[in-house]
Amino acid sequence: MRRFWAIALSCVLLLLSGCGAAAPEELTLFAMDTYMTLTACGDGAKDALEEAAQRINALEQLFSRTREDSDVSRLNRQGSASLHPETAELLALSLSCAEATGGAFDVTVAPLVSLWNVTGDTPRVPAREEIDALMPLVGVEHLHLDGTSASLDEGCAVDLGGIAKGYASDQVAAIFAARGIRSGAVSLGGNVYVCGTRPDGTPWRVAVQDPQGAGYACILSLQDTFAVTSGAYQRNFTAPDGTVYHHILDPATGAPAQSDLLSVTVLGASGSVADAYSTALFVMGQRQAEAFWRAQGGFSLVLITADGRVRCTPDLSEQLTLSEDTSYVLEVISP
Repeated sequence: MRRFWAIALSCVLLLLSGCGAAAPEELTLFAMDTYMTLTACGDGAKDALEEAAQRINALEQLFSRTREDSDVSRLNRQGSASLHPETAELLALSLSCAEATGGAFDVTVAPLVSLWNVTGDTPRVPAREEIDALMPLVGVEHLHLDGTSASLDEGCAVDLGGIAKGYASDQVAAIFAARGIRSGAVSLGGNVYVCGTRPDGTPWRVAVQDPQGAGYACILSLQDTFAVTSGAYQRNFTAPDGTVYHHILDPATGAPAQSDLLSVTVLGASGSVADAYSTALFVMGQRQAEAFWRAQGGFSLVLITADGRVRCTPDLSEQLTLSEDTSYVLEVISP
């Protein structure tokens, strides 16, 4: 099998301009299996970025499924573990998001993630019998959390890859606030946080990648918000028969989600929730995703459909501009 990677490093890319008269401070790093760019303007910007980078690295040491000394690895290996408070907090939030989405977001898909190995060096298409054998291990009822103590039913495991970067962006936002940063932008591999406005008072411009090309489908004018995009084009591989399989697994089927969406961008006040919801809504598909938004509220939404439409919630209609060279049609989701 030949592995295929999308050209872009992240689904959501920042279109950055300068920080007024003073040059912005910028820091790049590779963490949580992705390249990250952090930008801040004003006094104390350099210190804020350095603290943020240290924080991201520390969180990776807790949440990584591949580091043997991480909380997640110990829990998966031992079946039970005493956790760092932040790991317990993120697991609790994961359980909440799983309940809210009816299981479309589920961190216990880890055995299936390992089986498909889409983001590893040897991805493959498993037999249906192999998938069926692991399906009884999937479901948040197998994860038991009591304060900072957690346990898993035999054979089960967790993977926080669908929410960890969102949590990291929440922590970066808290650092910016504590250090008085009023203008900044962070891109953590498809997870974006914009702080305030640009120094000239205009909103930050955040471009959503075209899932079918190298350019952008649309640009959003944003301030003080999180924006997270999930898409099937981000990480995938091509099987010998030419079928492309992506990394977003449907917990209900054990296979890559058969969605009528190419990408989902969720915007809101929590990076963690936006991260989890973007994955879940992709799994749900257009109709169910829009129904979930109507019922749940509290966030904004941009859907790019397989039949060539960009659909956004009404609050974004004045903030979204289609790319000049795109063939997508813009539609507003009815309330």
